[in-house]
Amino acid sequence: MPKRVHRQPASGSPAGTLLRASRPARAAASLPSTSSMVSLAGRRVLITGAASGIGQAMACRFAEAGAALILVDRDRHRLEQVARLISTQDSPTPAAGAATTLVPAPTAPGPSPAITTYVLDLAATNEITRFWQSLPDEQLPDTLINNAGIYPMRDFLQTDEALLRRTLSVNLEAVLWMCQKFVARRLNRGGVIINVSSIEAVLPFKSDMIPYTVSKAGVIALTRGLARDYGRRGFRVNAILPGAIRTPGTKALVRLALRKLKVDLWRTGYHFQNRLALGRWGDPDEVARVALFLASDLASYVQGALIPVDGGFLSS
Repeated sequence: MPKRVHRQPASGSPAGTLLRASRPARAAASLPSTSSMVSLAGRRVLITGAASGIGQAMACRFAEAGAALILVDRDRHRLEQVARLISTQDSPTPAAGAATTLVPAPTAPGPSPAITTYVLDLAATNEITRFWQSLPDEQLPDTLINNAGIYPMRDFLQTDEALLRRTLSVNLEAVLWMCQKFVARRLNRGGVIINVSSIEAVLPFKSDMIPYTVSKAGVIALTRGLARDYGRRGFRVNAILPGAIRTPGTKALVRLALRKLKVDLWRTGYHFQNRLALGRWGDPDEVARVALFLASDLASYVQGALIPVDGGFLSS
């Protein structure tokens, strides 16, 4: 019988690819540890809309991960409360489903992360420009989280220019200008951008929110455009789409429905709840954890992604 000869597949062939894939992975010792990849020690993170809700939860989580913080909001009092809370708490992050409070805990041992607060009206482009001009190079953030937003409700036929302008200015234009200034200042260094859009941009569900829906759809387009144009310059750009999150804003809608007996809001709330695959509303901290993932080295190959944090609403 002829002697059987075993040959290795060519390296460029599909079989060669399978052979390489079957070889043992690199030794674990050569890979960074999970804890080091999650850590944001030495990082500086800018969060807009940081005085309450999702922004406050993000500030708490990022401080816990060791990041220095630049917190931006137009509410000076609550912004200072959040900064004080983070500075004086050992574990500032609330458990999932728990209400976020502003009651300081006993002073934590060890140094607290640096926290700088800025009172800023994001609807004013000149204020955004002055803000970035005031930041020295050594205090530039390496991560930008555009979280601030407003959601006025009004019948489309009653929507006027003032409401439309205000909504687009805060929810879309401010995000664009903040991204532009960030990229310009870090063009040779790269960075991370996380934009907060909404499930309403993908599947409008609540009536009387067309300007809001338009503005958040614009955030998605902006995110994907930046991801394409600046990925090779070292920028990772992604978006989070929250939905059914218990924030001061959503709680206010519930109170409005109860106080004014708004049957349409009750009906919307009922159908909305039935679409949630997890059967419950989310906590702001559950959005903050996804933002922490996107900012960390765990997401080093995630680019131009739209990540719903909605309890399964969009999948139902």
